[in-house]
Amino acid sequence: MPWIDACATEDIDAEDLIRWDHGGQTFAIYHSPEGEFFATAGLCTHEQVHLCDGLVMGHLIECPKHNGQFDYRTGEAKRAPVCVNLRTFPVRVEGGRVLVEVA
Repeated sequence: MPWIDACATEDIDAEDLIRWDHGGQTFAIYHSPEGEFFATAGLCTHEQVHLCDGLVMGHLIECPKHNGQFDYRTGEAKRAPVCVNLRTFPVRVEGGRVLVEVA
């Protein structure tokens, strides 16, 4: 699977996320409080709302529409109304760039 250059590490503040579109898909890329980077599908599994407009709190992303929450490290649905987990994607950092493995 190809690793795709998504953004610079400095593009995402700690405890924040950005939207990244690639190959007809929307992704969300997160910068954890510990300085790690994670990637998930960019749309909420409940009503397909863009998560980039949501609120990051620690390791959770809160959907801006109905306040459902996911753990962006694992994709696990953590608070109703979301009940379907988010898809996650492998991430690595090289030379100040965030690379995402997209299938």
